[in-house]
Amino acid sequence: MTNEPRPLRVIQFSTGNVGEHSLRQIIEDPGLELVGLHANSPDKIGRDAALLCGLTEPTGILATNDTAALVALGADCVVYTSQAEMRPDGALDELTAFLESGTNVVASSLVWLIHPDHADPWLTEPLEAACARGNSTMLVTGIDPGFSGDVLPLAALRLAQSATKVVVQEIFDYGTYDDAEFTGVAFGFGAAPDAEPPLMFLPEVAKSIWGGPVKVVAQALGVELDEITEQVENWYTPEQIECTMMTVPAGHVAAVRFAVQGLKDGEVIISMEHVNRLTQAAAPDWPYPPDGRSGVHRVVVSGRPGVEINTHVGHDVDDVNLGGIISTAATVVNAVRAVCEAPPGLTEASRLPLPQARGLMR
Repeated sequence: MTNEPRPLRVIQFSTGNVGEHSLRQIIEDPGLELVGLHANSPDKIGRDAALLCGLTEPTGILATNDTAALVALGADCVVYTSQAEMRPDGALDELTAFLESGTNVVASSLVWLIHPDHADPWLTEPLEAACARGNSTMLVTGIDPGFSGDVLPLAALRLAQSATKVVVQEIFDYGTYDDAEFTGVAFGFGAAPDAEPPLMFLPEVAKSIWGGPVKVVAQALGVELDEITEQVENWYTPEQIECTMMTVPAGHVAAVRFAVQGLKDGEVIISMEHVNRLTQAAAPDWPYPPDGRSGVHRVVVSGRPGVEINTHVGHDVDDVNLGGIISTAATVVNAVRAVCEAPPGLTEASRLPLPQARGLMR
């Protein structure tokens, strides 16, 4: 006799930057059984899952672009890492199909849903209805937004007797991140000074993503905010910068920093901030990570006593951005069992048990 739970039947949806690594974790995790794989690229369809994530032993699971066939598998959970922010209608169609069929969803996409209570009804209402019809559950999670905006500040506040300000920062060199088509465009890297604002910095967009985490920290503190504001600043390189992300001509954007801030009585008391540059040469007067590193997720609590937590990912891989992608995949896959055991509906990480480490040592 054994008390080990049965392996959960899981579908991986996408094989892109994050999906490649979540796919590998699903295959290697003894508590999960890969039963289906979605891919869009014609050169991936029909190939074994192992070949699409750097493994050599075939799984027998071949990539397909037939969403209906994957829904019909009746899997316990789908790990949904397909880029969805630029195609929300298509993503909603895919997600509601899985949820209505009774397949739970853990996703790194549609980041507005990391804290669903603060997301807009156009997004939450069809998904909640699909969860009700299928008796299923959906979680959206990640590293930032996600881990750095709720786990880190709430952990730091456990060490404080009092707090006057909470600052959460991602400070990262994105130069080695090969994602010019989405991240590059969304952040406006490479843009000229007279260009229209990029997607991320249109009015209310940053607030719609990081405003939820600001509210979560405020609720934890028992504070009612007066308002939430957003700020953004670009840095234009005086010389051409070449990196994996892109080539930035002189006079164009090579670094951005922005903040979504919660105010009380005219003072900023909670701030979610990003400083993102292309190579260490960009924006030399802006903050850098400590100890010569190229990336950090940090929380700083001012109060009694002051508390600072610096989180670094990627020290066992070649690149800090690769480490961030792997950690994003891990936050999703490590939540699969908790989501499958949770009550139906849209949920968030704070409502679930802490992910268990069982099965990670290998």
